[in-house]
Amino acid sequence: MFARRTDWNLAPNALSLALDRFRRSGRPILDLTESNPTRCLDYSAVQPAILRALADPAALSYSPDPCGLLSAREAVAAYYAARGARIAPADLILTTSTSEAYSFLFRLLCDPGDELLVPAPSYPLFEFLADLQDVRLVPYSLIYDHGWQIDFHSLEHALTPRSRAVVLVHPNNPTGSYVKPAEREQLHALAAARHLALIVDEVFLDYPLTAHGLERTFAGRDGALTFTLSGLSKIAALPQMKVAWIAAGGAGKADALARLEVIADTFLSMNAPLQHALPTLLDVRHAAREQLSANIGRNLAALDAALPAAPHLARLEIEGGWYAVLRVPVTRTDEELAIALLQSEGVYVHPGHFYNFHADGYLVLSLITPPGIFAAGLARLLAFLAS
Repeated sequence: MFARRTDWNLAPNALSLALDRFRRSGRPILDLTESNPTRCLDYSAVQPAILRALADPAALSYSPDPCGLLSAREAVAAYYAARGARIAPADLILTTSTSEAYSFLFRLLCDPGDELLVPAPSYPLFEFLADLQDVRLVPYSLIYDHGWQIDFHSLEHALTPRSRAVVLVHPNNPTGSYVKPAEREQLHALAAARHLALIVDEVFLDYPLTAHGLERTFAGRDGALTFTLSGLSKIAALPQMKVAWIAAGGAGKADALARLEVIADTFLSMNAPLQHALPTLLDVRHAAREQLSANIGRNLAALDAALPAAPHLARLEIEGGWYAVLRVPVTRTDEELAIALLQSEGVYVHPGHFYNFHADGYLVLSLITPPGIFAAGLARLLAFLAS
């Protein structure tokens, strides 16, 4: 009765079952995986501006534009201009989420069975999106050697005649690594030589932890055909507003945009109230980023201050984003370790295999977690691992 593309194993994994049992027990949980900014921030200062923008009477008029209202695209272009990137509103396609943006691009670039190269480690969203679009994912490696870097040998080895695009996450989730300038040049050269597109997810771009200027956007530059994705979910900490976009650039941009416009016109998924409110929603991003960055800074400082007393643990280098990766002794699988930590201490963390780490020995912590919860959970986690 159902399509093979939805023939997933829907049984919950062992950690999810353990978490459900723990919650039903009524015991409090120290959740160090928090990724929902609306549970971490105080929006009171920006609430009046957001509510006024959403009540704009202009939203009562239906003036559909498949690419998004010009005023909304101009606001996105202004966001990039503030970052030093010149993006024309005509080079932008608005979508309801980066997931929808990926869906549009997979349909644009791939026939059924074509391949996309995706980084490992990275977040598992791509697998479901690829299944739904009948696309095959092929991993390439990020390797860690005094910092994360792209393993170009694995990337080139993964290429086949059916390869259509290289997916990059800049900075990566969860490794927090930006694509370095030399890697950018090598990627553009490879993509141009092999007639590939670059799909660059920059949702965490605005959360750098270094002063090296690595957070330069891929948008607005020449070279290989490049699609840069971002949205309100992370940069304005407003995931509930469901606004994202694709910025197209590079060789073949005009043809790509013409085809994307037809795809977007087929769905017309953007709603008027959010498009009219977008200039305001982008303006309030500064207040949200300030609060989240404060959480990230405090939690990272607490983690680094605690680690000297735990020589068996190491924090891997982070350049940006919301997450920290801990390297831990391999005494069992990461999932078994996370379950034991939850059952013993009431601390919830993500095992590395959730993000396709190549081996056991990794735990992932969210740095936007409210600092009090993070400190308490970290203390219990370190004590548990020490024992």
